[in-house]
Amino acid sequence: QEQLVESGGGSVQAGGSLRLSCAASGFSSSISKNKCMGWFRQAPGQEREGVAILNTNGYRNYADSVKGRFTISQDNAWKTLTLQMNTLKPEDTAVYYCAAKYGAYCPVGSPDDYSYWGQGTQVTVSS
Repeated sequence: QEQLVESGGGSVQAGGSLRLSCAASGFSSSISKNKCMGWFRQAPGQEREGVAILNTNGYRNYADSVKGRFTISQDNAWKTLTLQMNTLKPEDTAVYYCAAKYGAYCPVGSPDDYSYWGQGTQVTVSS
């Protein structure tokens, strides 16, 4: 059974950095099954939005709002997904979710396309 568990959230001042991790288990390791994994976030009163995604073919994509500041990566076994967040801004404050899906199409702007979700971790950036 597929499972995602996030860690690494917290509070930081603007300009600071945080590193989020997502432990993945139960996913197929077959090289014939493309996978997408990514990070999404949801601020109070707002819709969930994509932050960054990557897939098993090495494709990466980022939301415009985080390009140049955030970096998504994964280990070779696809067991741990990481989001390095630098130069954080107050508008980055949100609950951050790890998500995954099977398939080669990995839209960063469509959270509804993702089937598997973690429980979320809070990131708070103060000015």
